[in-house]
Amino acid sequence: MIWNSLAKFTKLLPGEAAHNLAVTCLSLGLHPRFTPISLPVKIGGVTFPNPVGLAAGFDKNASAISGSFALGFGSVEIGTVTPLPQPGNPKPRVFRLPEDDAFINRYGFNSDGMQVVASRLLKWHKNKKPGQIIGVNIGANKISDNKINDYFIACQQLAEFADYITINISSPNTAGLRDLQQSDSLKQIIKTVRSAFTKVGMEKPIFIKLAPDLTDAKLLAAIEVMIDEQVTGVIISNTTLTRDNLKDKTNRTQVGGLSGAPLFKLSCEKLSHAYNFAGGRIALIGVGGISSVCDAYTKILLGADLVQLYSSLALKGPYIAHQINCDLAKLCASEGFANLQEARGKFNSFDAARQYAEYGVKTHLKHE
Repeated sequence: MIWNSLAKFTKLLPGEAAHNLAVTCLSLGLHPRFTPISLPVKIGGVTFPNPVGLAAGFDKNASAISGSFALGFGSVEIGTVTPLPQPGNPKPRVFRLPEDDAFINRYGFNSDGMQVVASRLLKWHKNKKPGQIIGVNIGANKISDNKINDYFIACQQLAEFADYITINISSPNTAGLRDLQQSDSLKQIIKTVRSAFTKVGMEKPIFIKLAPDLTDAKLLAAIEVMIDEQVTGVIISNTTLTRDNLKDKTNRTQVGGLSGAPLFKLSCEKLSHAYNFAGGRIALIGVGGISSVCDAYTKILLGADLVQLYSSLALKGPYIAHQINCDLAKLCASEGFANLQEARGKFNSFDAARQYAEYGVKTHLKHE
């Protein structure tokens, strides 16, 4: 098919050039189109039409929202958006690890800035279709003397265009950013973002994206703060600095965050710890290494309400979200669940959840 051929062609390009081409194609309408799969999940008063979302980092500047939704995603999270425009880190800053189905990036919050993004979101909203859920992921400028205040500024500017706001304090590519995951700073940043909502007279769900490299103790401490502060959801996880068991010999030592298949087990284990601790007191969004329905189902079985993907869109092509949603709907029906929430958190260990997911896929989905 033409779209699979195009996906293969992009693999011949440098990583960032391929990324930019994909965003451009989606912005110009050069993409397949799918009827959205209905598999609704309700979080924080927002109904997501299906559980598979596009993670932040792909459409950083709200350039290709309509095209992204056309691929079957139930939600699209744009960003990370910073208050002021900034170029990010020097190029090259995206590196493929083909033997590992992975990428390392050190983009560094390259952003057109909140004002440009706001103008694009305003334009898109004029033609927004019912049920399309847009998240806006916000971050701090590299040169900022007050990073916490940057979140206030960005939220105040962008809140009206978002169905939810994600606070990104877990990118490894902005110096000092991950320090904001510590309990005192985290509490302060949540209060700051809430005050921004109050300033504009709105109240919308807040998600917070955490790093997979937090110790279990620090992860649970952060989640305890979020529960106390009534944050709607936790996104687990961002990219990792670990380089365990990689096959690639060329780019494995590059500085930056690792995404793709090697992140899957680590992010699942952190997700499971979070669910076992929180016990349904906060929504969980599972991200990291999802490239199949088996991967998505594993995260749901470990406690995810929603899942997001990004790397597999580049690795597998534009059919990935629609295919996973179709297969999740089949699994849900075949296993007798009224909805996917009934499958959420059935297992408290990665190995058990993975085995159950693999068995379900093998039993109910012949094409797998």
